Amino acid sequence: MSIAPALPAGLNPVRLRPAQPLEGRARARRTDAIVSDLRDVRRQADAHELTRQLIETNAAVARSMASRYRNRGIDLDDLEQVALLGLTKAAQRFDPAAGHDFLSFAVPTIRGELRRHFRDSGWMVRPPRRVQDLQTRIAGAQEELEPRLGRSPRPSELAAHLGEDTSDVVEALAADGCFTPTSLDAPVADGSSSIGDLLGGEDRALAQTEAKVMLDPLMRGLTARDRRILQLRFFQEQTQQEIAESVGLTQAQVSRVLTRILADMRVGLVERHVAA
Repeated sequence: MSIAPALPAGLNPVRLRPAQPLEGRARARRTDAIVSDLRDVRRQADAHELTRQLIETNAAVARSMASRYRNRGIDLDDLEQVALLGLTKAAQRFDPAAGHDFLSFAVPTIRGELRRHFRDSGWMVRPPRRVQDLQTRIAGAQEELEPRLGRSPRPSELAAHLGEDTSDVVEALAADGCFTPTSLDAPVADGSSSIGDLLGGEDRALAQTEAKVMLDPLMRGLTARDRRILQLRFFQEQTQQEIAESVGLTQAQVSRVLTRILADMRVGLVERHVAA
C-alpha cells in the first residue's frame, strides 16, 4: 500500500534521516538552539535552512509516534511519511517568537495527521462516521489517562472523560478490528481448524423447503394441464415446441399459457407476503 502524501517541495524526505539521531536532552537542546536562531533570522534562505534542521532534529520523534500505530493495516513506512508530513507542517507554521516549546506545538499536529490518515484510509470495514470520530477521540483520551491512572482506562472512565455514553464507547472500542479484521484462515483455540472452517455454508435444502412452502398452495390452485405444462418446462426442461406436441397445443399457445401461469403465481406470492 503506497498511500503516504508527499512532503512539501524543497524538503526531501531522504534528508530527514540523520546519520546519528539525537536523544532526549541533546535533541531538546538542539531544538532550542534552532528556535533561538529562527527568532533572529533575517534572510528567507536562512529561515528555510533552519526549518529544515528543525525537522531533521525531531524526525525521530515523528517516527516514534508513527510506530505506535503499527500493525493496524497500514505499512509503517507510509505511517512514518504521514508523521513526517505532520512534523513538516508544524515546523512551517511554528512561530519562534511566541515563546512556545516546539514539540508541544508539533506533537498534536503529527498525531492529528496520523489519526486523519487512519480515519480516511485505514478502514477495511468502514463503520459509521460517528464511530470513527469517537474512536479517534478515545485514542487521545487513552494517551492522556494511562499515565495518570498507571493502567489502561476502563470504558466507563473513557466515557466520563469524553462526556459520552459508556455504550457508545464500548461500540467504538469493539470497532477497532475494522482496521485489520481477523483472517478466516486464523486458527481457533485448539489449533486443529480455522475460523473459516467453523462458518456455516449455504443450506440449499432450506431454500428448497421455503420455496415449496410458498409455492405448494399456488400449485394446488392450477388446473391439471397447467401443472403438467410447468412440470414439462421447469423440471423436464422441454422446449415450448416439445410441450406443445405433448399437450396438443401450438407453440404460441404454450408461450401464452406459461406467461399467464407465471403472472398469476407472482400475484399470488405478493398477496401471501402482504397477508403475512
